[in-house]
Amino acid sequence: MKDYKILKRFLRIAAISLSTLTFIGTAAAAAEPTDNNMEEPPIAIDRVQAGDEKYQRLFGNTKVPEETTDPDFANTMKRFIYGEVEQQGNLTDKQRELITLVVLETTQNTTLFKMHVGGALRIGITPVEIKEAVYQSAPYVGFPKALDALHIVNAVLKAQRIKLPLESQTTVTEEDRFEKGLAVQKKIYGDYIDKMRAAAPEDQKHIQDYLSAFCFGDTYTRNGLDLRMRELLTFAIIASLGGCESQLKGHIQGNINVGNDKKTIISAATQCMPYIGFPRTLNALRCINEVLPE
Repeated sequence: MKDYKILKRFLRIAAISLSTLTFIGTAAAAAEPTDNNMEEPPIAIDRVQAGDEKYQRLFGNTKVPEETTDPDFANTMKRFIYGEVEQQGNLTDKQRELITLVVLETTQNTTLFKMHVGGALRIGITPVEIKEAVYQSAPYVGFPKALDALHIVNAVLKAQRIKLPLESQTTVTEEDRFEKGLAVQKKIYGDYIDKMRAAAPEDQKHIQDYLSAFCFGDTYTRNGLDLRMRELLTFAIIASLGGCESQLKGHIQGNINVGNDKKTIISAATQCMPYIGFPRTLNALRCINEVLPE
């Protein structure tokens, strides 16, 4: 009887030990990654190499501005802009360079603007496309900034023996510029344009007429760039100006209406960021998320 009790006690202890070992083994197996549930680590982009390659493609052997006197700053700029920002999003090289040009025109950075005119030509963007990007900016930044930008563009084109003036891209006449501009406005914004014009005070209706005839009639109707590219450039210009969030929201919706999706608009805002800084970029992103919530 005594031997039976001892045996029974031994078997109970053994059962508890076996159960404990089984639990520990199961938990360890669950914690250990397997081929089936282990995620592949993201592929890291070598931003130094990527930055060097993109910079070389755009500018050849031209040194980064102030590289000789401020090598640390020059490397930071090159690696961030060309090794990180230019690797992000879904923009084409043409979209990136045209956006960069209008942002630099808006912020009036002549050194980088001149470099990017040459870079745009180097990767196959046409002189007409470059000039049309500058023309597109005029209603938003004013004629003086546009003229300064054109002076630089023309100097680069002349240095490359490109004959000026270029072929005209105008599609309107004095008689139909208002009518055709209004049609483009309505194509982008629909019936809202009629409501906006009707709501304008009598002593301010001429501003609405200028908007239709000049901004859209003289500018948006031109050949050389399509409507999607023009509206994306307008978003970048207004984001670069800062303090124009109401107009920026309108052009975010305008971009959607002409076929640019949210990813493209965010990519455009990101492309602007090295040239306009974080505050204006974050303001632009806030406007995007307000107009296009997830």
